[in-house]
Amino acid sequence: MSLLDRHIAFVEALRTAGLPVSLSEGLDAADAVLALGLSDREIVRSAYAATLVKRQPHRAGFDHVFDLYFPALVGDPTRPDQPDDAEVDERSESLGDGPADLADFREQLVNALGIGDPDALNVLAREAVQRFGLIRGRGPGEQRWSSYNVMNRVSPGELVDRVLEGLLADLDTDPTLRRLVEAQVAAFSAMVDAEVRRRAAEVRGPEHVARYTVRKSIEQLDFTSARKSDLEEMRREIGPLARRLATRLNRHKASKQRGPLDFRRTVRASVSSGGVPLETHHRPRRASRSDLVVLCDVSGSVANFANFTLMLVFALREQFNRVRAFTFVDEIHEVSDRFGPGADPIETMASLAASAQYASLWGRTNYGRAFTRFTELHGDALTPKTNLLILGDARSNYSDLALDVVKQMTHDARHTWWLNPESPRHWNTGDSAANKYAALLPMVECRNLVQLGDFIHDLA
Repeated sequence: MSLLDRHIAFVEALRTAGLPVSLSEGLDAADAVLALGLSDREIVRSAYAATLVKRQPHRAGFDHVFDLYFPALVGDPTRPDQPDDAEVDERSESLGDGPADLADFREQLVNALGIGDPDALNVLAREAVQRFGLIRGRGPGEQRWSSYNVMNRVSPGELVDRVLEGLLADLDTDPTLRRLVEAQVAAFSAMVDAEVRRRAAEVRGPEHVARYTVRKSIEQLDFTSARKSDLEEMRREIGPLARRLATRLNRHKASKQRGPLDFRRTVRASVSSGGVPLETHHRPRRASRSDLVVLCDVSGSVANFANFTLMLVFALREQFNRVRAFTFVDEIHEVSDRFGPGADPIETMASLAASAQYASLWGRTNYGRAFTRFTELHGDALTPKTNLLILGDARSNYSDLALDVVKQMTHDARHTWWLNPESPRHWNTGDSAANKYAALLPMVECRNLVQLGDFIHDLA
């Protein structure tokens, strides 16, 4: 593969990973690389990053793809010559992966973690993959190393206390140093993952590995597949979107119209026309914020989506005059008090997840019952100044849908929308009642931050 072919494949892999790279930006990257030269790999990385990466959340995915197409080394770093597949098992055994070898390796890792030397950690990560990450019994052309095997054998998270003891730190009263050591452990784990991806790319090709192992950018990551580590980054991205959503929902249709008549200004202006009020003057309209009511399905089928909905409520609580939040499975439960000023988002979400039984009576999703109970207990929450937002997958276990109740709810509220985390091709399949509810109110697919942004942009 020529350098031009690799450049084109690299740019295409970035697009597949979710990075928006235009044709002109690809040409700019090529010009930057040619101007800076190819002698230093990190300079090449910086040239590509400066021309292709627009937002900080995209940088992690960019680095993963770059390491696949421009690896730091080729082949086995523990031996200069390249053995064939038949020699891999024998050489791995020669390095030693028995109990004594593992104990010796962990001691070296403790020293490297204490020093905090990234180069030493990188060398140990490569050695760990070779010694402890081998998947035996695989044939030629198949991936033969696993980061899970490495982490399961080495267990670097169990070495934190030993590192702190080596640093003569108090294990109980020095949380800052503990966090630094834990960050070094996380860096080592990332190096192991990178080494496994590098070896897999040599066997299966970088295109295959980039397609199936590189995580999408945070904007394109589905809420239903988000991990706990993604929640903090996702929460930072939701803040600006919540402000935009509040701006759109608080925009009065009559804002372009004139306010009440200003009699004094009208009379003063009529002096120039002999007392005839040829032109009327009006007071400006007062800007006001509307209310928001959010109904969140927190059943097991949308557990991760429920985390997103709760983060959205947190981001919206300061953008509206009043926000009332309700969770449900088959019974409605108001949780507005959990989102007061000073509340910690992570603790609140964990508490609500642990207390999901408050929103459940029989443990089976029943939208019809939840909507009926909402109107019976909290019907006064919907007013002509209220925007209603429903979040859920509309799967109601073939129960009564209470369509008349939902129709009345949309009539009582100023605006009503439904955000559904499922793809439209799954609507109305199985126990989904999405199409029936969509006939009563706008239902929008919302599986990631990009689609949430599109929904906000399209609001009239």
